[in-house]
Order: sequence, then structure tokens, then C-alpha cells
Amino acid sequence: MPKKRKFIMMLKMGRVKWFDQGAGYGFISLYGDELDVYVNKTAIANTKNKSLKENQHVEFSLYHGAHGLSAADVIAL
Repeated sequence: MPKKRKFIMMLKMGRVKWFDQGAGYGFISLYGDELDVYVNKTAIANTKNKSLKENQHVEFSLYHGAHGLSAADVIAL
């Protein structure tokens, strides 16, 4: 049974700092804060190829995961 996520904040916005399509993960810079948020390709909601581009604006939910602050339900804007 998968672990239930404990969400910290819903609907945050940020900018993709970098995303490695081969490795399937990257980081999002949270707007209004200096925090970087881990994002896995499985968290990307609205693209077929499950990839993000550097400097792309995104909306997401924030939770505390195995990699620290993590993004879920990521939507590229």
C-alpha cells in the first residue's frame, strides 16, 4: 500500500530551475522564496512526455517527501 502524502501547501507557483529528462527528475524554484523543490517526472500532470523545460512556469502542490520538499500534480503553464 503506497504511503499517504502529507501536503504542506496546495497550489504553489514556481519556475523550473532544471530538469533532467533522462534521469526523470529536477528542481523547481518556488516564487517568493529561495527554496528549491524536488520534482519527479511521475508528478507531472499535463504532458504526454512527462518532461519540463528550464525556466518554464509551473503550478503544483507541495509536500514533504523522501527527497525533502517535493512537488505533486505539476502543471506546466
